[in-house]
This record gives sequence, C-alpha cells and structure tokens, in this order.
Amino acid sequence: MLDKTFDFKDAEQRLYAKWEEAGCFQPAADPDADPYCIVIPPPNVTGNLHMGHALNNTLQDVLCRFERMRGKSVLWQPGTDHAGIATQMVVERQLAETQSPTRQEMGREAFVEKVWEWKAQSGGAILNQLKRLGASCDWSRERFTLDEGLSEAVQKVFIALYKEGLIYRDKRLVNWDPKFQTAISDLEVENTEVQGHFWHFKYPLENGETYKFPIAHDEEGNPTEWEERDYIAIATTRPETMLGDGAVAVHPSDVRYAPIVGKRVLLPLADRYIPIIADEHPDPEFGSGAVKITGAHDFNDFQVAKRHDLPMYDIMDDAGRMAGPIPEKYKGMDRFEARKHVVADIDALGLLEHVEDKVIQQPFGDRSGVVVEPRLKDQWFVDAETLAKPAIAAVEEGTTKFVPENWSKTYFQWMRNIEPWCISRQLWWGHQIPAWFGPDGAHFVGDKEAEIIEKAKDHYGHDLKVTLANEHLRDGVVFGKQDGDTAMLSEVVLVRDPDVLDTWFSSQLWPFSTLGWPQETPELKRFYKTDVLVTGFDIIFFWVARMMMAGLHFMKEVPFHTVYIHALVRDEHGQKMSKSKGNVVDPLDLVEKYGADALRFFLTAMAAQGRDIRLSEQRVEGYRNFGTKLWNAARFCQMNECAYGDDFDPATVKSPLNQWILHEAAVCAEAVERDIDGFRFNDAAAAVYRFVWNVFCDWHLELAKPVLQGEDEAAKAETRATTAWVLDRILIMLHPFTPFITEELWGALRARDGFVMQQRWPQLEGLKNPAAAEEIDWAIRLITDVRSLRVEMNVPPGAKIPLQMIGASAESAARLERHAPLLKWLGRFEGVELAAEPAAGSAQMVHDEATIALPLAGVIDVAAEKARIEKEIAKAVAEIEKIDKKLGNESFVAKAPAAVVEEQKTRRTEHEGAKEKLGEALERLAALG
Repeated sequence: MLDKTFDFKDAEQRLYAKWEEAGCFQPAADPDADPYCIVIPPPNVTGNLHMGHALNNTLQDVLCRFERMRGKSVLWQPGTDHAGIATQMVVERQLAETQSPTRQEMGREAFVEKVWEWKAQSGGAILNQLKRLGASCDWSRERFTLDEGLSEAVQKVFIALYKEGLIYRDKRLVNWDPKFQTAISDLEVENTEVQGHFWHFKYPLENGETYKFPIAHDEEGNPTEWEERDYIAIATTRPETMLGDGAVAVHPSDVRYAPIVGKRVLLPLADRYIPIIADEHPDPEFGSGAVKITGAHDFNDFQVAKRHDLPMYDIMDDAGRMAGPIPEKYKGMDRFEARKHVVADIDALGLLEHVEDKVIQQPFGDRSGVVVEPRLKDQWFVDAETLAKPAIAAVEEGTTKFVPENWSKTYFQWMRNIEPWCISRQLWWGHQIPAWFGPDGAHFVGDKEAEIIEKAKDHYGHDLKVTLANEHLRDGVVFGKQDGDTAMLSEVVLVRDPDVLDTWFSSQLWPFSTLGWPQETPELKRFYKTDVLVTGFDIIFFWVARMMMAGLHFMKEVPFHTVYIHALVRDEHGQKMSKSKGNVVDPLDLVEKYGADALRFFLTAMAAQGRDIRLSEQRVEGYRNFGTKLWNAARFCQMNECAYGDDFDPATVKSPLNQWILHEAAVCAEAVERDIDGFRFNDAAAAVYRFVWNVFCDWHLELAKPVLQGEDEAAKAETRATTAWVLDRILIMLHPFTPFITEELWGALRARDGFVMQQRWPQLEGLKNPAAAEEIDWAIRLITDVRSLRVEMNVPPGAKIPLQMIGASAESAARLERHAPLLKWLGRFEGVELAAEPAAGSAQMVHDEATIALPLAGVIDVAAEKARIEKEIAKAVAEIEKIDKKLGNESFVAKAPAAVVEEQKTRRTEHEGAKEKLGEALERLAALG
C-alpha cells in the first residue's frame, strides 16, 4: 500500500540515481529512431542556479522527456562555459583571501594551474543543482569550453577565419574595464541611471573671430535678436575627456553655426586648435547643438572621427589614469580626480559657462562595478557583417524560426546593423590566441611551431634564427613593439599574444563542437543540426546570432530549426529580480520546501509565450497540492483494487462512464502533444492539470464510487481496469512536467519493467467517444448546478430533497433514468422523477431543454434566507463603493504601486460577481413565495 503522503525529499535523489544508473538519459541506440538534440545553454562554471536557469532547463527537460516518449533518440547535451572574467575574478579573490601570491607574482602558467585546481574542487556546482531539478541531460557527454576537444575546435576556427580574412587585427574602440584591465562585451556592461552633470564649456574661436548667434526668435522661429560670440559652447558629462578632443561638430542644417563651419577653436588646457565640422551626428535641438568629438573615448565620436579622418587621442592608461598627449599636470591622475581639476582649471580661465544637474546613463562593468571607459585599443576582430549575411537569410527564409516570432525582429535589427566583433580579452583564463608577434609588430598565426617559424622567416629572412616565447617580455623584446629594427638581427624572438578569446567565441561553436567537431564523429553526423534552442532574449545578439553565423560557415547548415525565447521570471509584484532589490528567490529553496515537481509544474504552467512570469510561492504550493491530489487518487485506486492488466483492451469497454473517461484521456493526450509541439507550454500544462484534477480526480473517481461499491461485478471489473489504465496514461502524460512523483507511482502501483520515462506517449485517437462524453457531461452539469443551487439557497448539507425534471426530451428522460442511482448518490437526492409541473415552493433552474425543480418547502426558512442574502448584497455594494472611491482618487492611482491598483480592480470584479450571484439567489427565493 502507498504511504499516506509522497516523500519527495527521499524520492527525488533516489529516483534520479536510478535513472542515471540505468542510462535513461543517453540517446536510444535504435538506428531507426529519429534523432532529437538540444544543447544546453552552458552555464558559467562559477554559477549557481537562479530562477532563470530553473525556467530554461525545466522547459528543455519537458521537451526531452516528451520526445523520448515519442520514440526519438534524444540527446540533451550538457556542459559549462569557462567564463573567463568571472572565473579569473573568483580565483584572484580566493588568492587574496588566503594571502597567497597574486596572479602577477606567480605568473601565467602557475595561475592558470590554480584556476584548474579551483574548477576541479568547486567549479560546475550548477550542474548538480540542475540534477536537483530533474534535468535529464546525458551527463556522460558533459563538455567544457576549455576541454581538449573544444579547445581544438576553437583554434581551428580562429585560424580558418584568419586565413579567410574574416579575423583581423585593428585599432578600434572597445568597452574597457579599468579594474580588470580588459576589453569586455556589451553584455558585460550595465547601463545604469545615475545623478550626474552636464558641464557647459566655451571653446574660443581662433584669432578672436566672432559671429552672430541668435538668442531670440519669433513665433515662426525666425531670429529676432543676436549675440556677438567669439566662442562655441559644448556640453559634456565627462570633462576629463576634452583633453582628447579632435573636433567640434554641428549639424549641417544648423544655420546658427553655418558661418563658422570649417574654422578652428582653441581646445582649452590642451592648447591646440581643433576644427569645427558639419556632421549628421549632433542633434540641433539638444543642448547647444554643438558636440565635442573625442574619437578615442566615445563610440559615436569614433564613427564621426573616422568619417572625417580626425586624429584620435587615447588619453588614459589601462587602469583609468590620465596619460598620453596631455599636459603634464594631469598625467597619472585618476580620471575622476582629473575631472575635478579640469573643471576647476577651465573655470579659472573663465570658460565654464554653467553646470546642469542631470540624470545620465552610465556604463558599469557588471562584475567589477566600476565605470567602463571606451578605449581605442589594438584588438582582434571578426568581420561579423560578412558572416551575418547567410545567418540573416536563414531566418528570413524560415530555415530557423523564432518562437515567439516577434523576437526575429530583435535578431534582424542587430544583425543588419552589426559592428565588427572584438574577440580578444586581456585575461589569462581562456583560449590563448594562436598568434605570435615579432619586434616590428608583425604577427603570425598558426597552430604549429614549424608553421609559425616558417612564416616568420618568410617575413624576416631565412638566414635568421627564429625563437618562440610565451611571455610578455624576453631578452628586451617587448610584446607588440611597433618600432623594432630587424635589419641587423641574427635572431628574432616571436612573443605569443598574451590575450585570450572572448568566451562567446568558444560558445558560438557549442552546437557542433560538443558533438565532436572538427572530428567526424557519429554524434556529429546523427545529431547536427540540433532541434530546438531554448534561451533568454538577452543573449539573442551575443550567442544565438553567433551560433547561427558559425554553424552556417563551418557546418554549412543552421545549428537549430527553432529558437524558443522564454520570458523573465519576476518577483510576485512584477519587479525584475536583483540582489540590490533584495527580491531574489533561490529556486533550490522552493525545491527544498515544496519539491522539484511543484516548482517545475509552476514554471511550465506559467510559461505563456511573450508573457513574463510572476513568481508566487502560494502557486508553487498549490502545485505541490496538485501532486498530493494525484497521490491520494492513486491510493484510492489501490484501495479499490483498480489494478492494471496487460490483457485490458480499452476499445471494448461498454459503460458510458468508462467510455467517457477514455474519451477525455484521448482528448488530453492530443492537446498536450499539440501544445508541446507548438511550444505552448502553459496550455499543455493546463490541459493535463484540468484532466487530472477536474476530470479524473473530481469527477471520474466520484462517479465510479457507486459502481466500485455496488453489486454488479462485471461493471465493477470493467471500471477497475479502466480506472487503472487511465491512471497509467496520466502518469505518462504528466511525467515530462512532474517526473519524480510519476516515477514513484509508476513503480509503486504494481511490479513492472522499466521506468515511466521509458514509456511511449499515449496514442489514443481511436478511443474518442463524443456520445459518451456528451452523456456524462450532461450528468456532471446537472450535479454541479444543483450543488450550486443548494449552496445559494443555504440548504442544509444533510438534507435530502427530491429532484423533479419538467419538460424533458425523450433523451433527457432516458438519461435521468439511467443515471438515477448516480444522481441520488452525488446530488443527495431523496429521489429523481419526471413531473408535469413543479411542486409548490420549488427552487427552479434550467438544464438544457428541461426545467429542474427542487421542492424546498419546509427545508429552508425563506424569510430568513432573503434577509441573509440582502445583507450579503449590501456588504458587496459597500465594498464596491469603497473601491470605486479609491480608484476615483487621482492621487491614489498616481502614487500607489501598479500592483496595488491592479489588486483593487481585481477585488472590485470579485465583489461585482458575488453581487450578481446573490441577486440571482434572491430572485429564486422570491419565486418560492
């Protein structure tokens, strides 16, 4: 006999161990089985499970378990990302905490060894956390973006793209993190609103020239008053960068500045002249309409500087200190300290016009927490524009589809305006770039020493000795030195590029490198292209798009046919979860409290396309209660000897009740299959939830009780077998959503071979029986309506009253006779009968073509009930008026949180509905006399 309750804390780890031991997560060996493959978005090796991971991996697991049941050979490919900057930061912090030598003190080789040690001990904890969630990945194939095979793939791709001219070395603007002293990707930059300032400076015109500047206009915008000016005014949020200005720009249509376009102004403090240029970039309506152009420290300015061939001055070092071609006074100052001095010095010159307080967007490194500085740096870049063209076409032509489809617009917007991709990072943890630099700055790319040496000899001369070094500095040869004279050298030392590749460079290869590429493995042949990518919208640019480009370029085929973009999981008030807000919920806490099944079902049931999820612990608890309902139903079946038999043929059942539950099971299986195929996870979960809770537990088992407790042995045997058979189908259909409780019940209800996760998805098309469904639905609606009427009229629960049916058709009369015992049992009727007229003092209701009458004379106190209901109506009206007063208060609506306003509207709807129902009950009482 089943225990009284499901002990998920005991069952989850026990069952998961059994699945793993039995190899349930590995692809089926059947060569005729259709392949199905999902690659897990590799979590950072430093990461811990958060609610986004829980949603993402639950949906993937639903798909994988479902497709296994449909007979496919499923590979859910797991692994982790080496997460260059995050992992390096973790280990450096650990070194500091243990007072160990710093990274710089121990050197690159020793530090990288320390990181590998950390990974072996602490890395990848998130994968074990995914197991707690029930993720059925093939862990025997676990990959890591720095493992030997993936490293080979990364090197091959870099060299191939370099040889094709699609990877190149260039000096361009990048996001620079002064704390970690590396370039970072846009994804690692958090743009945050902060209280800042606009400093308005005057740049004097050369030789004291003047021009007329309009300071007043008529209603039609024509100038009516002018001011003689010998300067042009600019505004900046970063005064220290003015030391690197290369020009002042105005819009070509801005007539205010037309007389001075082409002239020069003196750049204060730097004491050099810069031109005034016309460019489309400035907005004439914003500020003064004139902007300073600092090409080496602003992304927009960089483009302007390139268009006009302006000089670009890098005026900071890697740590964010002032350096370069600037006055000596400022050299060595921190950029923010220099800001104060620059403002004070300009003010002392009388060139500070005014300071404006303003909220500004400021870029911060997501891990360092410091302000990111745009820097002009020599870096490695990918020609993303060329690679993007076939990837754009693949989505345009529908070879790969986005679900929901609107996310394709986001994809196109980025891909059609794509910039060169900076792929080098100034870190030690990662794939070191396979390039060597000579003393004159020439670089040589390859994966074999002999190849590199031969290329160097072709460049420097075949009589020279060429030596490769993997250090920044050796024998006076400095990495990246540009002015080395090699004419008289007898030996050339080539220094390995110390940079590593952007983490996204290796993860772009994930769909095929994890399958063994560049080797022609059986897995690569069988499972590429993969099927569905399940991911979040925030990495469409950084990962999805790049996988599309890499897959098409190297595999000549898209990496997946569908990209399912899931929504965000927000807190209960609809706010984005963040540590700073203190509203982060750990999914493992919910698993510990309610079980993995409850959290999984909640996330799936809420995963409507294009709609964010509001986390509600109460609803998670509700889905735990759903599991309890299923468990209790299974216990009921067990106690009533509902045992499954291998010889049971559902097509032979005779009872309308049993035909009906088989019909409903077939409808459910079809709906769940259709909705999972369409990535409507919430609809699939809702369909199986409704069938299990409302149809099977609430109605079938109730309707079956009179049969199971009756004397008709044939009917009893058929109902037992049917009920057991349907319960088995329920366990199969529920398994993708709630794998643990279904597996526990599958094994406990009877001895059988295999696991529920290895069963075939129910194919029940031949069991649909609309006639039986209509008949049982007729009885259910009748019982439901009568029960509601009894509650409305406050009929004592124990009171047995007769039911009369007036004006019944022949079919309804026959149904009333067939189901009389059932109706008497569940409706608590003294009897059921056909009648020509309702008895005096009857409450009446319409049921299809007939009228149902319940004689209540002497059963209830009509006058007392009228008074009670009128009092309840008054209370509902008072609540509605109270809420209307609040919602009519503009101040309340404007100041109250949106969630509070929405709650008030919901409460009003509820009270309005209650008032209407009470009114109907009052009308019925009035009809009693």
